[in-house]
Amino acid sequence: MKSAKNILSTLSAAVLGIAMLCLATAPAQAATATTTFGVSATVQATCSVVATAMSFGTYIPTAASTSTSTVTATCTTGATPTFTLSAGLGTGATVTNRLMMNGGILLGYGLYSDAAHTQNFGTTATTMTSGTAVTIYGQVPAGQYVTPNLYSDTITVTVSY
Repeated sequence: MKSAKNILSTLSAAVLGIAMLCLATAPAQAATATTTFGVSATVQATCSVVATAMSFGTYIPTAASTSTSTVTATCTTGATPTFTLSAGLGTGATVTNRLMMNGGILLGYGLYSDAAHTQNFGTTATTMTSGTAVTIYGQVPAGQYVTPNLYSDTITVTVSY
């Protein structure tokens, strides 16, 4: 058996070894460095535009037929959209005399900026209306006795901002 003195000596040596180990593995102080960087973005003025279809339904030549389309522009803040409508694709159409077609047969109609159908929307190719949403009022005048069939046209909306 070991004597108490030997046990104490061994225990002291162990404690001293653990203490030395703890001192030897103490964490080092971390150093830091910092910097900055800039962040930027350039926002470009932009607009997107959508329009609802204009359908006159079934046209009966003894009465005018009316319909509307809403054209809406969604733009970046500060952009002021203006709208221009084309004459359409009808042969010989102008912005004051638009024409739907079925083959070579034409059905006249007008597009207006007012519900009373008195203010032609686009008396020239550059006439514009300001705002973010515009209602276009359409009318097929009475008295056009054309061949029964489907007549159509396509209007191009241009948004300037």
